[in-house]
Amino acid sequence: MSSEITLFVNPVAGRGRGAHAAQPAASALRDAGFSVRTVVGTDAADALARLRTAVREGTGAVIAVGGDGMVSLALQALAGTLVPLGVVAAGTGNDFARSMGLPVREPARAGRLAAAALKEGRVREVDLGRADGSWYGTVLCSGFDSRVNDRGNRMRLPLGRFKYDLAMLAELAAFEPFAYRITLDDGPVIETQATLVAVGNGSSYGGGMRICAGAVPDDGLFDVTVVGDCGRATLLKVFPQVYKGTHLSHPAVTVHRARTVTLEAAGLTAYADGEPLGPLPLTAECVPAALRLLG
Repeated sequence: MSSEITLFVNPVAGRGRGAHAAQPAASALRDAGFSVRTVVGTDAADALARLRTAVREGTGAVIAVGGDGMVSLALQALAGTLVPLGVVAAGTGNDFARSMGLPVREPARAGRLAAAALKEGRVREVDLGRADGSWYGTVLCSGFDSRVNDRGNRMRLPLGRFKYDLAMLAELAAFEPFAYRITLDDGPVIETQATLVAVGNGSSYGGGMRICAGAVPDDGLFDVTVVGDCGRATLLKVFPQVYKGTHLSHPAVTVHRARTVTLEAAGLTAYADGEPLGPLPLTAECVPAALRLLG
């Protein structure tokens, strides 16, 4: 393994936390005897191109510093390779690190953990999801939550997470369930009215909402959470339970496990790791041991 480690940094993650988090991570790696090369792109496409070049040139590992968006970019370059990924979670949501049991907003500790894992050869093989040619590590969502994302992304004001709160209220006012066709592996098509369907390799999305609370990222299977037609009043009652994962016991919620999942529904966009994938229909596949993870 090369002793040069690539620090893949989003300096604006978490309102500037990314830039500050890179410093203790780099120090921990250098203290452990590694040389550090920092990759920062002018935009997402440029950052990914630069990272792919580093991987081709034989970097020993990639340490993603930032939020879930930065991890998502790193997955596109690292999935299916032997180059391991470390994560210094310094973003807003940090659901990948949370799902994988890694430190969240503790850059010095996360840097030391990655450095120790490299020194000791401590690497976990974890699954990834793949849909429409993109890799993801946590949750693919569609339905009410993706509609909220769609609306929030169209809003220029207010700034920050508050606009998604407003988007949620607007979507609730117009809410009606969606007609889904769901196919799990080679099983029969399930036709159902649902509020949302989440396909989880990891357990959480949206900054700690444990929508797929039982998901295990190295069992070769997705957890598929289907929230049925529960109406606005029930949705408002059940939604807060998502943070503890207790929503899974509600009679309107069902959980399936499958390696491949096909979702069909008119007028819905799918998001994975918080990034838009595209409109349904699509098929997601759980790819076992697709990523080598430090920690």
